[in-house]
Amino acid sequence: METLLYSSVSILEWAESVTANDLSHIEAELKGKTLLVYWRFLRRGSEGIGTRAIQRDLNLSSPSVAFHHLEKLRRLGLLYKNQVGEYRLVGDLKIGLLRFFVRWGRIMLPRYFFYSIMFTCMLVTYLVVYPQSLLNIHNLVAFIFSVVSYTIFWYETIKIRKEAPF
Repeated sequence: METLLYSSVSILEWAESVTANDLSHIEAELKGKTLLVYWRFLRRGSEGIGTRAIQRDLNLSSPSVAFHHLEKLRRLGLLYKNQVGEYRLVGDLKIGLLRFFVRWGRIMLPRYFFYSIMFTCMLVTYLVVYPQSLLNIHNLVAFIFSVVSYTIFWYETIKIRKEAPF
């Protein structure tokens, strides 16, 4: 995969050029501070970010450390550098821990968050609509299923969010 220095490649072209071998290489390289820098770009979207801004945002020891991680991401094909010296995100890659997150504007949410909300709403709706019908075996089973689903999805949501290094 060629590296992008000054480019305005479309996300579709970029996604088509990434092979399975590239994905495994990127996943092996995308960890630690480099992952934090990439995460920062995912949260900022398409706006350009300079070396000093990354250094300040992530409290890195020097601009050269930020530059090292930015260049590493550029060599991996995840960022490109414009003529002003700002780095921009080429595309959104779902590898490693990032597979469990969904970008919603500038917010990165665990994927299970949406299921957690759905089962919470189902449980609350069930309790409001059928408040005194838990004596029936069918309603009791439905209630137990809702509580178990609610518990599992909220547990997974919180667990994934805590595992994130960012």
